[in-house]
Amino acid sequence: MEIQKKENHFYMTNHAFVMKAEGLKKKLIVKKEEPTGLVTVQTDPNAVHGWKCKKVADIDSLDDKAYGKGESLIVDFGDHQVGYLVMKIRPVGSPPDAPLHLRLTFGEMPIEMGEDFATYDGWVSSSWLQQETMHIDVLPHVLQMPRRYSFRYLKIEVLDASPKYAVAFDEIYCETVTSADTRKLSPITTADPLLAEMDRISIKTLQDCMQDIFEDGPKRDRRLWLGDLRLQALANYETFKNYDLVKRCLYLFAAVTDENGQVSSNVFVAPNLIPDDTYLFDYSSFFPVTLYDYFVATEDLETAKELWPTAYRQIELALERVNENHLVMDDTSGAWWAFIDWHKDLNKQAAAHAILIYAMKRALGLARAVDDEKRAAFLDNKIKQMKKAAVEYLWDEKQQFFVSGAERQVSWASQVWMVLAEVFDIEKSSQLIDMLLTERPAIGPVTPYMYHHLIDALIMVDERDVARQVMKEYWGEMIEDGADTFWEAYDPKNKNFSPYGNSLINSYCHAWSCTPTYFIRKYKMY
Repeated sequence: MEIQKKENHFYMTNHAFVMKAEGLKKKLIVKKEEPTGLVTVQTDPNAVHGWKCKKVADIDSLDDKAYGKGESLIVDFGDHQVGYLVMKIRPVGSPPDAPLHLRLTFGEMPIEMGEDFATYDGWVSSSWLQQETMHIDVLPHVLQMPRRYSFRYLKIEVLDASPKYAVAFDEIYCETVTSADTRKLSPITTADPLLAEMDRISIKTLQDCMQDIFEDGPKRDRRLWLGDLRLQALANYETFKNYDLVKRCLYLFAAVTDENGQVSSNVFVAPNLIPDDTYLFDYSSFFPVTLYDYFVATEDLETAKELWPTAYRQIELALERVNENHLVMDDTSGAWWAFIDWHKDLNKQAAAHAILIYAMKRALGLARAVDDEKRAAFLDNKIKQMKKAAVEYLWDEKQQFFVSGAERQVSWASQVWMVLAEVFDIEKSSQLIDMLLTERPAIGPVTPYMYHHLIDALIMVDERDVARQVMKEYWGEMIEDGADTFWEAYDPKNKNFSPYGNSLINSYCHAWSCTPTYFIRKYKMY
């Protein structure tokens, strides 16, 4: 174990774990994907974000066209791609007597083709916007872009060239990369076309996020986030069954903890493995959950034993936030201490309390699997204490809801997580879910991440038909709005919602949104 420092951030590196993770790294699967046609982008008040793309020609029309200064085209690949662009560019006319000046804009959605990136005003760095400007001195030229992109649409603009020549694009394609082996997929048979499409798009979303790690999004942030990993792994067990990739990610998290042993919310893997300096109560608590799910899927007892100390340490650290009344303490400082969901007004105390119970129940399963009876007994007792505290301090008998924080906020997240934590028995949890769906509190879910937990809670109380319907309404409406892969954030009541202040920067292929395939396949909802 080595203590290291990055800026003002101290962390410990377990080099044995790093080596194990690197030993699980596999060669990516590469495939050549060609565009299907040419499109134009136009405003449409009825389209999501106010933009839509319309096909104007087949891709073969490129053979008959050359582009000069000020001209542009938008190429449609027909589906979401993650990989490396290749273009064969040929001069037409006189010999080129000046460099070719090109701008390439890559977009997952029509908004990225329609809006000027210079107008972007969100609080996440604009460097995530996928746009490149270049000069090409010698033509003809095979342009092989060294950076990986995540896109469906490609806008090519000829910013300048000599008046004596134009350029033709003889070939355009993307060398896609993924660690997901589609040969391992088993087909499902369903008479419901929406469920079939939802399953397909979920799998595509997962596939495009499976790289050397489970990325949260191939456009942004291209990182291994623990909350995303947990949901990706569940979907992976029902589809690609790439167990080694989950195992690799678990070892990466365990390899770099802070000086107290806490796993970071996310890690960077290049150029070297480094943990982010963001530590979230719920994400760290999900490490034992993700390890438990992996153990259930694989029965890999050796890995469970080796990572058990790291997993249990997350519970110990989380319990430091529990007061003498066995209640998770709220944070009123404004600090980002837990994620839960992107709703800006959400109080997180009750959901965090339930998540810790949920995590301890999975940690209890691990403790028993590795024969750690002392810790198993401790966890069993602590779970009982915290479930009792949830009812005593957070349950509002008059409202028939769990409340959160000093203002006793009622939110969907609080109720959903209390159901998942099994604070009540099935009968009373079912009544709580019915009350939630009837009263529909104002502080609702705004991401597929939170909707996943709502679907999970519905299934837990044996409301599979309702779960299927909610899933079809939410992800189905996303499909109606043009999703080729499922998105990071989606609020049907506010379709321009962005946690970052601008929809341009949103990730439109995002790991935590891929779980309809998990529910459809695991619970045979087709």
